[in-house]
Amino acid sequence: MKTAILTWAEVANGRISSNSLELLSLARSLADSLDGRLASVLLGQQDNELAATLIRSGVDQVYFLTEVADDFYPDRALADMTGAIEQIDPHLILLPHSDYGVELAPRLAFRLQSATAMGCVEGRVEDGRLKLTRTCYGGKARALVSFRSELGVATIRSKCFDVPEQDSAREGEITIMSGACAPTAPLTKLVSRHTNSADGVNLEDATVVVAGGQGLGGADAFELLETFADLLGGTVGASRPACDLGWYPQDRQVGISGITIAPELYIAVGISGADHHMAGCGRAKLIVAINNDPDAAIFSHAHVGVVADFESVIPEVVDLLQSPPGQDG
Repeated sequence: MKTAILTWAEVANGRISSNSLELLSLARSLADSLDGRLASVLLGQQDNELAATLIRSGVDQVYFLTEVADDFYPDRALADMTGAIEQIDPHLILLPHSDYGVELAPRLAFRLQSATAMGCVEGRVEDGRLKLTRTCYGGKARALVSFRSELGVATIRSKCFDVPEQDSAREGEITIMSGACAPTAPLTKLVSRHTNSADGVNLEDATVVVAGGQGLGGADAFELLETFADLLGGTVGASRPACDLGWYPQDRQVGISGITIAPELYIAVGISGADHHMAGCGRAKLIVAINNDPDAAIFSHAHVGVVADFESVIPEVVDLLQSPPGQDG
């Protein structure tokens, strides 16, 4: 059976990244629609546990490119990955819409004389053709794209699909592939690496997110949101205007130009609800909006809306959470 879909499984901190697992839900569906196999490529030394995770998630065959370090420069891995892809001969290559994925996908498409679609959020097979959906115009519209070439390359945004359930009974193949091309010196050089020190819960993986917008009026108000989020076991995010004003770190920005999240509970405080923001949080299971403008667009997306000044609502809720009724003190 021909490999229909090939994914690149990105490894972070010794584990398959959440985005790489999420896109397997789409990849498995597309492979089944094309009556083909689903395969994944892993860079670095053979790790049977990583391969098992992919197989349990729906992958039929895992390829290890053992001569490419998992912590790689995209331009250095490009030659080996291109050679491996030509051998595997898939119909579509899916990569996570991550820093590395965004850098690697167009390079792969160029080397393979193919086409690429970036930041896709949906996909399907229609009349035997692959069709992918991506957001455009700042999240206000969606574009449906297909490939004229026999091979397509696409990146998939995070939190658009659920991580597939692990099936311990699934079996798959593991293949070791050495570098297909002679090693090349990288054209880029890693000068330094800086990791943002995020205290508490990771924003992308949080089940509860309290996000603040320009309606908070200043950076000091985020201290109240942090207290509120801590009591709920969650973390704090921000809208693009709040980040642009320097009220909160840029790496906490929620939206199409920031981080895409899908928590169980999303509380939007002083956020207008622009399309580019909702594109990053619209898959939240429950959206609660607190805004003193009854005509704010956020209320058309919210499951629960509170028309009030946040300073008259959140402090009271914080007090209740800190000292529930009937509790001494």
